[in-house]
Amino acid sequence: MRTERFFCADAARARGDTLPGTAPYGLVWVLVEYHAPWPANGYDGLALDPGAKALLFEAARAVRARILLIRRHGRRAGDAGPRRWAVLRYDATGAHRQQWGTWERGEDLARIADVLEAPGEPGETGLPPVVLVCTHGRHDTCCALRGRPVAGALSERWADLVWECTHVGGDRFAANVLVAPDGVYYGGLDAASSVAVVERHLAGCVDAEHLRGYTDLFPAQQAALAAVLARYGPAARHAFTVTGTTRAGPHWLIRLTGPAPSTTAYDVEVTAHRTPPRQLTCNGLATSAAMVHEVTSIRVG
Repeated sequence: MRTERFFCADAARARGDTLPGTAPYGLVWVLVEYHAPWPANGYDGLALDPGAKALLFEAARAVRARILLIRRHGRRAGDAGPRRWAVLRYDATGAHRQQWGTWERGEDLARIADVLEAPGEPGETGLPPVVLVCTHGRHDTCCALRGRPVAGALSERWADLVWECTHVGGDRFAANVLVAPDGVYYGGLDAASSVAVVERHLAGCVDAEHLRGYTDLFPAQQAALAAVLARYGPAARHAFTVTGTTRAGPHWLIRLTGPAPSTTAYDVEVTAHRTPPRQLTCNGLATSAAMVHEVTSIRVG
């Protein structure tokens, strides 16, 4: 008996799965340009010098950095020339840092480990952010099917800023875009909406539509901020500050202050609950429950 093929992003959209509150926490990202086909497990599956590979892995783990393989849209495995690497660091002041270099052999990646182990190195600030589009088809089919058209549309507009990348989390929200080191996740994108979202972001305006969350915030805080943006309008990335977080079981009270330089306070009540078990990825047949953070009220303090 023939069964219909399952696509996790289609199922999530049919269910109306909630985007806000789903961005993974993170403040540091390591980008490694890699032209050959990406293994299903990304950097972990690369056939590199074991010593150099382990050195970078341990350095990244020590600072909770995420290692992502990257490539330009349309590039092929045989592309010549040195490949690039980057360490991107989020900064709460907005003075995000980027450090870039090149590598040809696995041993060259030791330089990335040196950078990660010396966080005092200033790096460059004031650079435009990097726009990362998950197109990791070997990890999840929807990431490729929905991600590649988005990568193409964005690359056509911002060729120097846009990279395809390996798994960033949340396959069912494909196409996913991570803007780093700003630390902003967007999901549920297509070619047209991605251009509009990134254009607004680069202009200093984060809109609640398609926003999964800020990576320096925890899920309940992400949901609270997205709700305030949806009700009161878009704002700059650092316009709001979380000035209070209290929890009683599944109930959270999040206080946001802003947008800067305003001191207006917003008290946002958030309730967390788990969904029934569902298949959340294309390739994983096991079902699991997802945590949802629902905003129940917003009060101006």
